[in-house]
Formats: sequence, C-alpha cells, structure tokens
Amino acid sequence: MSFPVQAHEQLLAEGIRSPVVSMQSWEIFEPQTPAYRDSVLPPSVTARVAAEQASTFGWERYVGSAGRVIGMKTFGAFAQLKALQQKFGFEPDRVATAAKALLGKP
Repeated sequence: MSFPVQAHEQLLAEGIRSPVVSMQSWEIFEPQTPAYRDSVLPPSVTARVAAEQASTFGWERYVGSAGRVIGMKTFGAFAQLKALQQKFGFEPDRVATAAKALLGKP
C-alpha cells in the first residue's frame, strides 16, 4: 500500500475526510474538460498535499498556493528504499501531519 493511502487511513481514523487522487499523467489530465478536472480536484478544496517520490517541480499548479508538496528538492541518493523514504520524508506520518497543518488541526 502506498504511503499517501496509509496517510489517508490515519486521517480517517482521526475523523478527517481525505480523498486520495492518483495522478499518473499531467499530459492526460490537463486536456480534460474543466468540469472533469474540477470533479477530481474541486476548487473549493484548498487543503491539498501532493506526495511525489521525485522532484516537486510542477505540483504547485495542483495543490495551489495554500497546499503543500512533499518531494525531493535535491538529486537522489543511493540506499535501501526504506532508508531513502525516511530520509526524504516519504512516510504516511509526514503526509498526515502536512494535511492536518493545512486544516489547522493538531
């Protein structure tokens, strides 16, 4: 199970509704109708967290100015996956904490 989905489950356990969107391709998403894009990313939802196990570049257009992007701001590293995920913050707790901060929840 992916760490954003695990974060979603943590938030649900705390009574915080948190839909998860898996955006596989900007190139496919962007040409969709505005109605479809808004159904996936409702404009009224401004507390958004993007989690990308690569560069954060470009995700600001989907999280907006109020959102957070969890990702790498440097070049990669070489180690076991778990160690890299921990080093770069690709963990459920970090995503859940970022979401709660955006919602003003402790």
